[in-house]
Amino acid sequence: MADFVELEAQDGVRMTWNVVPGTKTEAATCVVPVAAVYTPLKPLSGAPTLPYAPLRCRTCRSILNPFCTVDFVAKIWVCPFCYQRNHFPQHYSSISEQNLPAELFPNFSTIEYEAMDAAANAASAIPTVFLFVVDTCLIEEELGSLKLALIQAVDLLPDRSLVGLITFGTFVQVHELGFATMPKSFVFRGGKEVTKDQILEQMNFFGGGKRPPLGVVAGPRDGLAPDSIRRFLLPAAECEFAFNSVLEELQKDPWPVPTDQRASRCTGTALSVAACLLGACVPGSGARIMAFVGGPSTDGPGAIVSKNLSEPIRSHKDLDKDSAPLYHKAVKFYEGLSKQLVNQGHVLDLFACALDQVGVAELKIAVEKTGGLVVLAESFGHSVFKDSLKRIFQSSDYDLGLSFNGIFEVNCSKDVKVQGIIGPCASLEKKGPLCSETVIGQGNTSAWKMCGLDRGTSLCLVFDIARKESPDAIGQPTSNQFYFQFLTYYQHAGGQMRLRATTISRRWVAGPGIVQELVAGFDQETAAVVLARMVSVKMEAEAEFDPVRWLDRSLIRVCSKFGDYQKDSPSTFSLSPRFSIFPQFIFHLRRSQFVQVFNNSPDETAYFRMILNRENVANSVVMIQPSLISYSFHSAPEPALLDVAAIAADRILLLDSYFTVVIFHGVTIAQWRNAGYQNQPEHEVFGQLLRAPHDDADAIIKERFPVPRLVVCDQHGSQARFLLAKLNPSATYNSDTVPAPGGDIIFTDDVSFQVFLDHLQRLAVQ
Repeated sequence: MADFVELEAQDGVRMTWNVVPGTKTEAATCVVPVAAVYTPLKPLSGAPTLPYAPLRCRTCRSILNPFCTVDFVAKIWVCPFCYQRNHFPQHYSSISEQNLPAELFPNFSTIEYEAMDAAANAASAIPTVFLFVVDTCLIEEELGSLKLALIQAVDLLPDRSLVGLITFGTFVQVHELGFATMPKSFVFRGGKEVTKDQILEQMNFFGGGKRPPLGVVAGPRDGLAPDSIRRFLLPAAECEFAFNSVLEELQKDPWPVPTDQRASRCTGTALSVAACLLGACVPGSGARIMAFVGGPSTDGPGAIVSKNLSEPIRSHKDLDKDSAPLYHKAVKFYEGLSKQLVNQGHVLDLFACALDQVGVAELKIAVEKTGGLVVLAESFGHSVFKDSLKRIFQSSDYDLGLSFNGIFEVNCSKDVKVQGIIGPCASLEKKGPLCSETVIGQGNTSAWKMCGLDRGTSLCLVFDIARKESPDAIGQPTSNQFYFQFLTYYQHAGGQMRLRATTISRRWVAGPGIVQELVAGFDQETAAVVLARMVSVKMEAEAEFDPVRWLDRSLIRVCSKFGDYQKDSPSTFSLSPRFSIFPQFIFHLRRSQFVQVFNNSPDETAYFRMILNRENVANSVVMIQPSLISYSFHSAPEPALLDVAAIAADRILLLDSYFTVVIFHGVTIAQWRNAGYQNQPEHEVFGQLLRAPHDDADAIIKERFPVPRLVVCDQHGSQARFLLAKLNPSATYNSDTVPAPGGDIIFTDDVSFQVFLDHLQRLAVQ
């Protein structure tokens, strides 16, 4: 994997096939699609930032790059995508083989341009907006924790950024922070939808001023007075007192709730009002709606359950049987909201903190299409919420580097088409010859809107090889390279507009005897991640889809094509090292929370998939197949097999499953710890052994978003289930395998990896 990781370090790209099947038929027999996982804003050590505009091909609009053919005498460059000859402009006149511009350096395949035009800089003069939307139907303790977290968050905001506050319960209240002498707010009924015109009218945006024509969005670029905006959105440096005063006075929603009913909570109306307010005040500039929700929406548009406590909140079973009456209606409402936010260029972030569900499954579409962040925790007092919120605003080595207003475009060689993107973006419906007829995720376009993106945001692009047969010499260029160019325009955290261009090339192979070349270029980690994203999308989009069967069939076909074996002889089966871990990834993916929805609520499943769809390959692999490290007196910390056999009485195990980090003490270690040996000078080594996994867990937690939950447990304790659920059940209550003394067994009917492998070998060689 090392060479693939080096390629990623240079360009932020990992591909399933780094030697690409050259024809449609060959690509189909490879089963795993040609796909790339690209992190547009990945911090790259080598990429320079150029202070001038990029040079574009006059036919296909791709950008000058190291793969262009250059005629230094005639001052002409040939585009590798469409073979168009382009003249260099006057300011490139001194170009020569000894004097290359940065764009043509072979190691600068990723390059960044900082826009210098006046329009772009005028846009960047508008500061970033953070509009907090706060649920007040909470118990006093929860509200107290939330208020404290928000006061700290506003304290960390850059002074220039604008801040607004909306609270909601039975009603929606928009607080006028610009009127610090006395708290003042505008109230909207929670039970009915509010239009943008009603909001502008009611909030007196046109007091004494001329009202724009109906249907015209009013904003700073078209006539909404800055004074009107300053009433509701104030610079962080100026509004701290007013904001903190409103929060300190904030009470639990005062409307009485009968004992047999849920609180009246109008989440949908509050988010709609927030979107309209930002649409009126700052259309097209970087803004985030940060929603803090502590329970299910029961009133108005977007409600997910009735107020009667006798009616349970929808489960996966209800969704399968289509017996969740409000689900489709709520999804449709949030779909409309997502379109509005994408048009305005604004982001929706969701912080859902409750013991029960709050409606993440319904809200998913609006958060994902706007590139929003999502955090799911049990309470607003939990470290998962508090530390994650802090991480968003903290400037440290691990800050998220929030950016706004992105547009992502792709260009490829003419024999490659784009099926779509799976990830946090929305289609801009730019149709053209690049679009494949097969669509997966956000397809039928070659450009996507990314309202919000950060250093970790990763897109999965699925390609279609369009060439029908191997090329003849006639009329075909002789190059055996496919080229891909990814362009990301975005508003940098500093405010200025930038363009990052990544151009990569991959060799294609066609004809007989290419299996070994394809094997050499296969990236099994990326392949597992791409299949995980695809299976998640298919489970949501296709009613009768059987994910386990689909994964099994894909794996059998991959092993049949790329395995070494004699027909009908399972004992002769073997896989190249490039493929050897792939069956293991699929085994764990079949058992993961992305595929198995039993024991998870629709909210949890939606949350896990949203994080999977935005993370890079390394993080996604940890979600699919967690990492396990063993600590003992006999050796230094070392990776252990993700198997129940790893459990021993005198060992500590550290499991990282991305969402949860588990420190698991063997039974003997737990007894010694409870006896306090670690505090005795003669047992100093034992004290170090106990500390080591905690130090490593802290290092993992420090650089991850959302911050994972830390579980510290002992063998045979109730929380040991967090570890046991992830282990390969090689020893179960009904298997012949006897665990080692001090080991453990798992109470499950799941098959073990060995049984899975035996079946796979038998089917692959048929």
